[in-house]
Amino acid sequence: MEKVLSWDHLKEVVDRLKKDGKKVVFTNGCFDLLHRGHVKLLAEARAACDRLVVGLNSDASTARLKGKGRPINPAEGRAEVLAALEAVDLVVVFDEDTPLELIKQVRPAVLVKGADYTRNEVVGREVVESAGGDVILVDLVPGHSTTAMVERARPVKQPVED
Repeated sequence: MEKVLSWDHLKEVVDRLKKDGKKVVFTNGCFDLLHRGHVKLLAEARAACDRLVVGLNSDASTARLKGKGRPINPAEGRAEVLAALEAVDLVVVFDEDTPLELIKQVRPAVLVKGADYTRNEVVGREVVESAGGDVILVDLVPGHSTTAMVERARPVKQPVED
């Protein structure tokens, strides 16, 4: 089964999964440089369901959210890496700054985000909870963030001698 889907195909697949009684969970992010914290989030999200759908910010969306020089990896590559993970069942790329429209389409039973968000800050929380679903916040892995990785990888500027 193809794991990286268009929005239209995703809707068909998710509708079929739900018809078959599968519990669908959704999470999202840029997943620019995949690290241990991402893997923990995805594993915990997958443990809460039968099928995990990952919304992936497009290159344009990632650049708007993260700033100049991001993403490091293009969306196509990020989607392939996510799809290769055992925890991930389906990946869909979105261009918006938030996954709200995608969440409305998927209508997951559970919405999972990292605990760097509060429950009230989670985009789509109202949509999921109003349909009887739940929101799970996964504890972060200290010291693991893509932004920190990018900063560590930047060359150190040497002082200019007079």
